[in-house]
Amino acid sequence: MLRVEELNAGYKELHILFNIQAKVPDKEVTLFVGPNGSGKSTLLKAIFGLATIHSGKVFLNDWDVTYLPPYKKARIGVVYLPQVENIFTNLTVEENLKMAGYILDESAYPDNLELALNVFPELKQLMKRKAGTLSGGERQFLAIAMALIRKANLLMLDEPTAQLSPKLTDVIFKKIAYLRDELNLTIALVEQNVLKALEVSDNAYVLISGRLVFQGKAKEVKEHKDFKKLCMGIC
Repeated sequence: MLRVEELNAGYKELHILFNIQAKVPDKEVTLFVGPNGSGKSTLLKAIFGLATIHSGKVFLNDWDVTYLPPYKKARIGVVYLPQVENIFTNLTVEENLKMAGYILDESAYPDNLELALNVFPELKQLMKRKAGTLSGGERQFLAIAMALIRKANLLMLDEPTAQLSPKLTDVIFKKIAYLRDELNLTIALVEQNVLKALEVSDNAYVLISGRLVFQGKAKEVKEHKDFKKLCMGIC
């Protein structure tokens, strides 16, 4: 579904990514890992249009979307969920979900809402709560539910388990696997919890200092002889 070719990107004059070539196959989870500061989050932002692209191309289903602005990418089903500030904290859960459907035909919203709440039934008892009062895990449930309401085709998740308990981390990864297996979503995932993420991923790319150093099936990355050095910066 997604193809990145010779991508060089960063923030204004700052160059962070160098000649990135990557593919995110349809209906699979593709993981991007590497030590802190390796450029993983910048890659998702560049794909979505929130970072400066110096050169290279981004294709979605063979359509060149390199310089398509984020709001237009959102309208064609590309959803980027940052680690923080991915919900409206001053609105209720119900209002957040309604906001997510602003680009839909009014008739489509009820069915999409039902789908989102079927995936995240935990939200049903929280509809009147202010989103700012939710726990970290509940906020992630809400953020991903909003993506489902927007009819995501490509879901890009940036550190969805950051600062969550081990129990909630397991729940989030199970939800990610469900989204792929049952809803056929295509997912690009950036995650520091490498071992857990590899268990639910199909493919993986390893970045170090803004450059790709390894790519392959998730199992191949896990079994690589330099796994700790590649993925966690451990020498």
